[in-house]
Amino acid sequence: MGTNHQSRPLKIVPKPWGKEVWFAVASKYVGKFLIIHRGHRLSLQYHKVKHETLYTLKGKYLLELNGRKKIQRPGSVVVIPPGTTHRMHAKFGKVTLIEVSTPQLKDVVRLEDDYGRTQK
Repeated sequence: MGTNHQSRPLKIVPKPWGKEVWFAVASKYVGKFLIIHRGHRLSLQYHKVKHETLYTLKGKYLLELNGRKKIQRPGSVVVIPPGTTHRMHAKFGKVTLIEVSTPQLKDVVRLEDDYGRTQK
């Protein structure tokens, strides 16, 4: 590909808990900002194939990982391999996470969801 530097607009994906800002979508990886509003939480979920790593950019949140809960603060890093049950809860205020992952964007199995999005 050489030095072909293409700029592309960010993709904003509204979510009931906040929004995702996709800054990189490639065949082998995806990069997103997850902006979670105070008091909201994502689904209790896992991925069959997707592997992700989360970096806490701003805010403090409650992470549930395989049934264990732990507070995450700015600068923390969490690796979430496939099959790991997880949920992020912006219990203390607005949170901004950076997520880098493998490219399986639709690989989500929701076990619980505050917004009625679980599979039947």
